[in-house]
Amino acid sequence: MFNTITDDSHVKSETIQDVAFKLVEKQLGQLQQQRESKGRSILLLGSGGVGKSTIINKFLDRDENPRPTLALQFSYGRRSRSSEYGQKQVLNIWEVGSLRNTEQLVEVTLKGQNLSTFAVIIMIDLSQPHCMFADIEKAYGHLRDILSKLSANSEKLITKKTTAMTVEKIPFPVVIVGGKYDLYMNFEPEIKKQVCRCLRSTAHLIGAALFFYSSTTQKFVKTLRDTIIYLGFGSTSRPFRLQTTDYNDALSIWFGTDSWEDINRGEVLENLQQINENFSSKVPQHPSLNDDSMSSANSEHAIVNPSKDPGFYESVIDEMRAQKDEELQQIVRDTKLRHKFETLSDHA
Repeated sequence: MFNTITDDSHVKSETIQDVAFKLVEKQLGQLQQQRESKGRSILLLGSGGVGKSTIINKFLDRDENPRPTLALQFSYGRRSRSSEYGQKQVLNIWEVGSLRNTEQLVEVTLKGQNLSTFAVIIMIDLSQPHCMFADIEKAYGHLRDILSKLSANSEKLITKKTTAMTVEKIPFPVVIVGGKYDLYMNFEPEIKKQVCRCLRSTAHLIGAALFFYSSTTQKFVKTLRDTIIYLGFGSTSRPFRLQTTDYNDALSIWFGTDSWEDINRGEVLENLQQINENFSSKVPQHPSLNDDSMSSANSEHAIVNPSKDPGFYESVIDEMRAQKDEELQQIVRDTKLRHKFETLSDHA
């Protein structure tokens, strides 16, 4: 019988420090997973009826007709990423239905956000050039005012000039999307020239990217989808394949690639008021024409009372609503009966 001798000289037993290091490494990986699982967030806001819901549905591969967004809509998407800890990336998507009296809704989406993982897409209706600037001013103004309110550190916002229309750099990516390009593309050349100059000036002033879009053109749909992936999942590839500044074509201008020399022959516009004055002198603005109530009234999908729309049916809520409606009707009937009795008593 032979004794087997094993040489364990090359085997190194783990020390307490080795075990502790592996444990800390695992915990750090789990913390990283938890942090990334919260994901990034994108807010879509802008002109009413410009197609924000359609963009979200296309991005999430939803085959459904979009319903009018009454206030604030939340969606999310996930993307798996192979890693040691099996991480999944999450993208939170917020949509504000219109720009009228919605500053509080925008504030809801910004509260508690990590601004390093937040981005905004501002959609402007190109088919309404005569009331376009009011939407630009409201969208930017909502972001500026809310950030000023929430920011405890004034250095997070870089003030360029203190005026009634102060311009402050937004501390997260902003993409201005000109929607309904298919309707806009046949406008008079001079109108298109002024619209492009206005939007390019605004984007350059606040540090935004700019892109013209139509849901009926596949290459635009793909570019915007790639842009959302870039903002929402941290893709390294730049979604704007070509730089386009010709006003006779669909604009496509990435962050920091434009200049006042190309936009306005070197003339620097220091605030939104100057941009508005230049634009309005060529394209008179009539903001009232784009009133949200008028847009809803003119829409073939307008809903007089959303609670009666079967698309918004929620059994528990609707049953409670029906009960409260019945209680209200009973109160109305009792009040009318009491009023009649008091009238008869007065005449007696």
